Amino acid sequence: MKYGYTLLYVEDVVKTVEFYESAFGLKRRLLHEAGYAEMETGETTLGFVAQSVVESNGVEYTKADPAKPAPAVEIAFITEDVSAAYEKALKEGATAIAPPKEKPWGQTVSYVRDLNGFLVELCTAVQG
Repeated sequence: MKYGYTLLYVEDVVKTVEFYESAFGLKRRLLHEAGYAEMETGETTLGFVAQSVVESNGVEYTKADPAKPAPAVEIAFITEDVSAAYEKALKEGATAIAPPKEKPWGQTVSYVRDLNGFLVELCTAVQG
């Protein structure tokens, strides 16, 4: 078995793709009018699915909401300059959660929330 992708259920796929392009510098791989998109993220895909598509499949879920606590999941982007990535994300509309901080194991980590309310970790690679 191979891990293929993570899909986030969002209200507006186009707006979310544009946000991830501007806030995190990702490039879109695919944007389908039916309500599905994928970003260029390496071997494992990050995708967005319109909530209406998910609901049409009969899937029950709790919607992400920026006004409520973040869902119990995070996505992480690895970068060499966490401070710059954090500031860029904030400038582009991300919500600040935790500024960059060095962890005891040597990794620098920060957290923001995207426009949908999902938690995004911006961090350096774990050295080990």
